Amino acid sequence: MGDLLPDIELIRQMRNGDQSAFVTLYRRHHPALFRYAVLRCGSTQAAADVVQEVFMGLMADQYHYDALKGNLLYFLFGVARNVAMKFDETTQHRFNNQLPGSSFTEHESDEMDTPVEVASEELNPLERLLHHQMAEDLRAAIACLSPHYRDVLILFELQELSYLDIADICQINVGTVRSRLSRARQALADRLQSYRCEAA
Repeated sequence: MGDLLPDIELIRQMRNGDQSAFVTLYRRHHPALFRYAVLRCGSTQAAADVVQEVFMGLMADQYHYDALKGNLLYFLFGVARNVAMKFDETTQHRFNNQLPGSSFTEHESDEMDTPVEVASEELNPLERLLHHQMAEDLRAAIACLSPHYRDVLILFELQELSYLDIADICQINVGTVRSRLSRARQALADRLQSYRCEAA
């Protein structure tokens, strides 16, 4: 029954202590948020941390969602983006404090190499390998984009949101969304072209 309730009613029930309402909201919105966070953060561990913080904040009423202002998922994308930006600052601060010539730890490097997509069981071994490599190349290319380009690209191309929704989530105007998306596409195309040249 809970699966059929609108988000705002589930939030009301959750705030009244109904744990099943929280579980329903989590199951409903976790997949899309996690996909966004993985590509936005560049690692599955960081994405899991971002999504966990988003849902814990939602449960604790840390974020004040107003149903009159739009879709809950889009609101959560905005929260996830803000949380990811905090992670960006923390990571950059840690990186800047490292000694010259030092690199990320092996553990962190492993996180960046974590596959994002699981190949279909219907593919043969060679097709699975190629599918995996293409997914990894795409993930790596997206991770190399500046965060503000990464946001609009992921939200438009992969989450299929409108310019207006992306403008609201990223707190920018529609013209800036269009400009950033155009530049992100070009940068991504250039990056993937370099991968293809290196592989040739």
